Amino acid sequence: MSSSLCETIMGWLDASPTPYHAVECVRKALEAKGYVELNEGATWSIQPGGQYFVTRRDASIVAFRHGNANLIDNGLRIVGAHTDSPVLKVKPKPEKLSQGYLQLGLEVYGGVLLAPWFDRDLSLAGRVTIRDGHTLRHVLINFERPIATIPSLAIHLDRTANEGRALNAQEQMRPVLLQNPEPGLTFKTLLARELERGEAKGIKDDHILDFDLCFYDTQKAARIGLAEEFLASARLDNLLSCFVSLNAFLNSSGDQSAILALFDHEEVGSQSHIGAQGNLLTAFIERLMPESETRFRMLHRSLMLSVDNAHGIHPSFPHKHDEGHGPKLNAGPVIKYDANQGYATSPETAALIKILADQCGAPYQAYVTRADMRCGSTIGPMTSAKAGIRTVDIGLPTFAMHSIRELAGTKDLEYMSDIIERYFEMGDLSR
Repeated sequence: MSSSLCETIMGWLDASPTPYHAVECVRKALEAKGYVELNEGATWSIQPGGQYFVTRRDASIVAFRHGNANLIDNGLRIVGAHTDSPVLKVKPKPEKLSQGYLQLGLEVYGGVLLAPWFDRDLSLAGRVTIRDGHTLRHVLINFERPIATIPSLAIHLDRTANEGRALNAQEQMRPVLLQNPEPGLTFKTLLARELERGEAKGIKDDHILDFDLCFYDTQKAARIGLAEEFLASARLDNLLSCFVSLNAFLNSSGDQSAILALFDHEEVGSQSHIGAQGNLLTAFIERLMPESETRFRMLHRSLMLSVDNAHGIHPSFPHKHDEGHGPKLNAGPVIKYDANQGYATSPETAALIKILADQCGAPYQAYVTRADMRCGSTIGPMTSAKAGIRTVDIGLPTFAMHSIRELAGTKDLEYMSDIIERYFEMGDLSR
């Protein structure tokens, strides 16, 4: 396993507590490689050999490398993933004073596994919208240091806690920030003070109009295990897919045209203008190839990888998997199947991944859920249906998906990066 790849991805994970920060990491990596940012509201002039990207609301991004190969004959190689993770978000009027402690009211975003959030050293990050004269300005914020915790109730006060404690997100998931706050202290006051500590000087409480903020665990990503064969971090679902795909995108070369599309809001259904059900990707493709006849011919020869984590078979819960389809960590990327079209994989698209894996010397695995369970969702089926592109769902096997800290295999990062890099360079597909 390349330690440099793992270290690079760990650095990106630590720098990306929110989708806004993840997109900023991707933006910087692209700009360092010479990619030029496009403005959706301006006229575009996309040239063969050019490298471009466009963002939407700073939380979704599409990057494009225009190869010299004929677009109509060779199509596009697209990789899609999502920038969001299940988290606890701050409500618009969050202040709650109880027993002299300042707490904040939260919304549960996505399918959060709540129990692991207790007793963690939490910080806060996101984007703040401020009034700057007669205009609006958006500012990223990251407290970075631990500023809050959600303390557990002692077992002495709940002797049956280990028999299964039901958690109430409204009443029991409020983080504690401060004891005996000064009179009149508001959450916006705290935000203004933190912004003043950074580069956004001179911001007062009444400058802050709104915000999109979430708590996160301050524990850094780490290689763990006696042989350091595991990667432990927050937000592996799905930033691990984003950053492995980004690494492959930046390292790929050749004449083939390629797109990296990273969307927000997958964890809540993708139905937004920055989600995969929006038109960010399809609008980009339409502007790339405005004439419909040639665009349809191009899409017919295109392929998309929907990259999202897969459930590794848990050694303590093997019965939760089909006996023939239990992916193991460090045993290769997972091709995900579902007869009910929860995943977009077809025999044709799966075969192409197997060929690529064989060419790379990388192992691969298959996953299908038990017949008495339903699989999760990905952006694969919705983007495939919307754009009319053949798609395969693949992912890295992980433990503890949707927990505050998840686990993956370090070897799998390189296997997946090699496969995706070769995919980005793959020319003419079978017609």
